[in-house]
This record gives sequence, C-alpha cells and structure tokens, in this order.
Amino acid sequence: MHIHILGICGTFMGGLAVLAREAGHRVTGCDAAVYPPMSDQLAALGIELTEGYDADQLAMEPDLFVVGNVVTRGNPLMEAILDAGARYTSGPQWLADQILPGRHVLAVAGTHGKTTTTAMLAWILEHAGRQPGFLVGGVPVNFGVSARLGAASGPGSATPFVIEADEYDTAFFDKRSKFVHYRPRTLVLNNLEFDHADIFDDLAAIERQFHHLVRTVPASGRLVVNAREDSLKRVLAQGCWSEVVRFGARKEEPGALRARGEPHAFDVLRGSMKIARVEWGLLGEHNQLNALAAIAAAEHVGVAPEAAARALTSFENVRRRLELRGTLAGVAVYDDFAHHPTAMRSTINGLRRRIDQLPAPAGAPRPRILAVFEPRSNTMKLGTMKAQLPWSLEEADLAFCHSGGLTWDAAQALAPMGAQAVVCDNVASLVARVVAATRPGDHVLCMSNGGFGGVHGKLLEALAARHR
Repeated sequence: MHIHILGICGTFMGGLAVLAREAGHRVTGCDAAVYPPMSDQLAALGIELTEGYDADQLAMEPDLFVVGNVVTRGNPLMEAILDAGARYTSGPQWLADQILPGRHVLAVAGTHGKTTTTAMLAWILEHAGRQPGFLVGGVPVNFGVSARLGAASGPGSATPFVIEADEYDTAFFDKRSKFVHYRPRTLVLNNLEFDHADIFDDLAAIERQFHHLVRTVPASGRLVVNAREDSLKRVLAQGCWSEVVRFGARKEEPGALRARGEPHAFDVLRGSMKIARVEWGLLGEHNQLNALAAIAAAEHVGVAPEAAARALTSFENVRRRLELRGTLAGVAVYDDFAHHPTAMRSTINGLRRRIDQLPAPAGAPRPRILAVFEPRSNTMKLGTMKAQLPWSLEEADLAFCHSGGLTWDAAQALAPMGAQAVVCDNVASLVARVVAATRPGDHVLCMSNGGFGGVHGKLLEALAARHR
C-alpha cells in the first residue's frame, strides 16, 4: 500500500512513517517545514518528502492519505482530497487499525515527561530481551530511531508496544485526544497540568479526556499514577476499573514506589522495602519520577524492578533533552525541548544540580546558567502562561527571550526579573546579545519545541568567531 502522510515531520507522524515503512508500505509525505531530528531520520530511511501542501500531490494517487493534526480546513491538499473523495484517515486511527492489534500496549500520558519516560520504558524492555515495538515523540539515543515495530507476537504472547500518549486532538475531523485510540493495557499517568490552551478551555476539560483514556484500560490492566498530582486524583475519582500502582509519594505508602536519595543515585522503595537501586547519568527530580513510573510499568509485563533499574544505568536519554551541542571558549551550549513553564523550571533546576556537582577551581566564580528560550507552543503563543515565566526562570542567572511573532508583550511579562531578562525580536540579535553576555564557565541552555532558527549552531559559530 502507498500511504502519503500530511504533516510527516511532526514527531508523531514521523514515527508513524517509520512504522509504515518497516511494515512494508510505500511511504511518502509532505510538510510545511522540516528540521532535525525528524528530517534527518526520514532522509536516512529514503522517504520522499515534498515541501508544502500543493494540491498537485493528489496526482501521486496513494491508496490512503494519513492526515496529521497540523492540517486544517483550507489546506490546499486537504481540500483537494475532500473534493476528490479520496480515502483519508488520522495518524492515531491508522496506528490503531494497522499496528496495535494483538500487542500489549504500554502508553505514557502526562503534561511533562512523556517522551523521556516512553524511551526509558522501551529501553528497559529491550534490555530484558522483550524486543518491544515503540513510538516515541523524539529520538532515543539508545535506539537511534523514534519508532520501530518490534518482534512479532507469537502464540499466547503479545509483544509489548510502548507509545507516547498525547492528549492533543487527533485531527481536524476527530477532536478526541490522540490517546483514546491506543487501548493500553498498561497506562502511565505521569502528571497533569493545564496546557494546550488553543483546544482546551481549562484543566477540567483535559481531566475529562484523561478519564476517557482510563475508561479504555481493562480490569486486568494497570494504571501507574503519580501520587503527587491532585489533578490525577480527580481523574481517578471519576471512575477506575483497573489495578492502580502509585509512584512518587513523599512518605511511605503501602504498595507505592518512591525514591530515597539524589536523582542521579537513589534507592527504589516499595513501602519501606528497598527493591532496586538506580545509578545513572540523568539528573533532576523529574527524571527520578520518570524512572519510578517506567519501573512500575515494566513490572506489569514481567520485568522485575531490580532488572529495570539495571537497564536504566545504560539509558542515554532522548535527543534534545538537555543535549550538549558543543563547548567553545569555555562556554557550553545545550538544546532542550522544554516549552511549558513547569518543564522549563525543571530543566534549569536539573542543569543547576549538575553544575553544582562538578568540581570548581579554587576562587572561580559560580558557573552561570543563561536561559535562552522562545515561547513557541500554541499555549505559549497565546500568552496563557506568560505570568509564570519569571517563576520558571528563577534559577537562571540571565534569561534571553525570542519574542518574534508574539501578540503579547514579552518584556512586560519578564519585567519582574529586571535586568536579569533580555528580550529580542529576531534570532540574530538574540545570538549577539547572548554571546556578548557570556564568559568562560557559562552554560547556555536553549529551550524550544521547534528548530529555534538554528540558534544552537549560530551561538557556537558566534562564540568561535569571538574566540578567534
């Protein structure tokens, strides 16, 4: 079958393209803009990409168009598909119909940490010899690809399939959250905050979608739930029919998993009993919680917590998660996907803890963090969370905001930070201001859920030029 994917360079649709190609389909696709890591992955697979959504792509005559949620009415190609009466479906529906039947689906949902936890869980199962299939909203370093089919299910055994379960809507013709299509047997509920202000009116509306997902988990299934989240307690209060394993409790709780120790080296406790120990290269309390969730989920498909913890010692995270892009003239430049204020705060805190653990030369000033970010998500573009930005940037020594394309006043939102914050309306001026402010020993943390105009490479080039 020939499928043509609209919006193929999104993290989900790009992963779907990988699965379709591996399943033997001819895959082509189009998108308005492409940037790594997904563009690199698709190019390496030889998948033919078309820039833009011109209606003449209808002449390719695929057997099926698979439509991403970035596509709206008025899109030239979509209008041509509708006029021609051509076959089309959504990405999540195609996945549910073609890939997930017969699999033990382990889904990871939540406002934050979905991608990292999904990658952790897939790696734990791989390390245990289970050869899982997976679809991750990023590129896990351990695997080098964002998706794969995994081993075929044999008689009496269902191959695990680990999937990042997004609450965003499915398509312009299906306004349900993507994750209701996946029918998981094991479901991780990592956390739940307000987000996606472009499609949800309030937190209660998102909680309702999460409960729709909970309703699809069978009685023999398992819910792995963050014990710290009042929003998730409200979700379960609407009805729950499956086993619940809680994680992250701040004090001893029967049956719940919790951590004892620092995020980079900690014991895993069930109640008061130590059942495993994790020592790894990741930092931040958010990753400690992600690890507990992955361990509890893997246990549901037969991987003992001790074995899961051993697997995590070799977990290498996902690209664009506090990824060091280079160091020049003593200045380190990182790339991170954080774009929600809570995620930004957690990322900065994780980097601060990493820096503070490094030995410093006698008499040297404390290394600084320069946070460079663009409010790019739909929610941030609307300004819904602008008041939280000073809070999210508290642990940064300096903050640089790219304000291009915003309809709200970023300088005003960041005014409580005083001279600590700088606002620029284009990437070139942003790079110039950041480089002018840097000194040896600084850590420049770039945060965006998009390509950010190639700011990471431009910063490194500018630092090299200044050093010369």
